[in-house]
Amino acid sequence: MIGVIDYKAGNAPSVMNALQKIGISSRLITCPEEIKNLKGIILPGVGYAKTTIDSLLELNYIETLERKVLHEGIPFLGICIGLQILFEHSEEGDTDCLGWIKGNVKKFPKEKLRVPQIGWNKVNFTKDNPILEGLSNSEYFYFVNSYYVSPKDDNVILAKTEYGIDFCSMITYKNIFATQFHVEKSGAIGLKLLKNFALLAGGSIC
Repeated sequence: MIGVIDYKAGNAPSVMNALQKIGISSRLITCPEEIKNLKGIILPGVGYAKTTIDSLLELNYIETLERKVLHEGIPFLGICIGLQILFEHSEEGDTDCLGWIKGNVKKFPKEKLRVPQIGWNKVNFTKDNPILEGLSNSEYFYFVNSYYVSPKDDNVILAKTEYGIDFCSMITYKNIFATQFHVEKSGAIGLKLLKNFALLAGGSIC
């Protein structure tokens, strides 16, 4: 069973709809206790880093997520804000984040770019990974972001995208995967990546 974390500040229903569309057994997680028997965890997000962190704290998710993901090694997929909050600090609202991965979240330079970036952009994968099974070396995905992650260790970078600058658009670290783009809004390719994660986590097809 794949669980999608509903923390009242993300877009969990959209991700649930995508999983149902591809026939992956899944459930909407509304409290930490429901995480216990999951095979994989998805943390989606839209909006602001501080709002996301505050919601996770208020609903007591963080301790359980850290135990399951960091200590028990449950496969994890973060989407958009679900990527950014994995890092140490975000320039958005001067927010301290989870710190699971070393690095920071920076804002695109407004003087050079239209911010936020909204729409389709090319994602160039930098190395092979089972989660990319059936995808080409580069694919188009849908983005909505004003900020981007800057990892301290380039080894965690799984994909890069150009928007005025080359930025990290997907990471992998042990059992953790996360994308800056919205897989649930990226058509057939997005659904393929989502299905790859679910199967990699041992999820079942309904």
